[in-house]
Amino acid sequence: MICTVLFGCSSGGGQTETQETYQNPVYVPVMADPSIIKADDGYYYAYGTEDAWGDDSETKLVPIVRSENMTDWEFIGEAFNEKPEWKESGGSIWAPDIHHYRGSYYLYYSLSVWGDSNPGIGVAVSDTPEGPFEDKGKLFTSEEIGVDNSIDPFFYLEDDQAYLVWGSFHGIYGVELAEDGLSVQGEPFEIAGTDFEAPYIVKHDSQYYFFGSKGSCCEGENSTYQVDVGRSDNFTGPYVDQEGKPLTENGGTTILSADTESKFAGPGHNAILTDEAGKDWIVYHAIEKEDPLLWSGASRRPMMIDPINWEEGWPVVRDGQPSEEPQEAPVTE
Repeated sequence: MICTVLFGCSSGGGQTETQETYQNPVYVPVMADPSIIKADDGYYYAYGTEDAWGDDSETKLVPIVRSENMTDWEFIGEAFNEKPEWKESGGSIWAPDIHHYRGSYYLYYSLSVWGDSNPGIGVAVSDTPEGPFEDKGKLFTSEEIGVDNSIDPFFYLEDDQAYLVWGSFHGIYGVELAEDGLSVQGEPFEIAGTDFEAPYIVKHDSQYYFFGSKGSCCEGENSTYQVDVGRSDNFTGPYVDQEGKPLTENGGTTILSADTESKFAGPGHNAILTDEAGKDWIVYHAIEKEDPLLWSGASRRPMMIDPINWEEGWPVVRDGQPSEEPQEAPVTE
């Protein structure tokens, strides 16, 4: 939601200046595990985990929402016309990750069910951000890559080498991708420990920053999700927190959580986007305690945004909690 507030006026002409603001959540009822991109057409697009809401009993196969300003979003459709079929036991499409690569839009995704013994990660490609995306099949299953609970993919391009980073409470790992981004090459390497899922990495100045989620994502108002950070001189690590504890030993500096007084619970599974003024924004989901569930019983996880400040080489979210009051909006023009 975006609104306009008065913050001053000129003494000469009497013209009143305005400031655009927004208030969380920015998209309801749900946009879990959001991934975001500013596309070539100038719009912002966000993609979320498969969910069912409203009067529709059918889940949306990766819902896509679009915005001109990062705060007012409209639902425009689904990434997939039909569910990928490469996993014999099936599953739902979780935690999509969108990137523009080699002139196309690549959507990496998880295929899993709760308690799945062998979830996997696949990739789909489209010429346009609104899709539909053509499934290119699996990258790997957990058994094939040797990492339990292989979900939550994140794509990163470092010196023309594409990588996939992934993992959920069994270690966070990275691996090189082939040039076309459709298969893996080389051996996995560990980035963070077993307390983490939902990895996301950004480079700021000369250092790399790992954002990962800890705690429970999906227990309604009792969810304990939070975002922890570590940094490294190299993309492949080692990453350490502000106290110098390695993330492979489950260190991590908490930058976003929710206390008992907050109207929200379980903020996490974030992405990062830079606005047109060079300001970084953390995009994530959280749960409204007064309305925590969808009709299906799944946790209702609307999309949230908050600004990131950089202080002494570390990212900081003001107050360390989801904002509740109107805030200055991103600069998108």
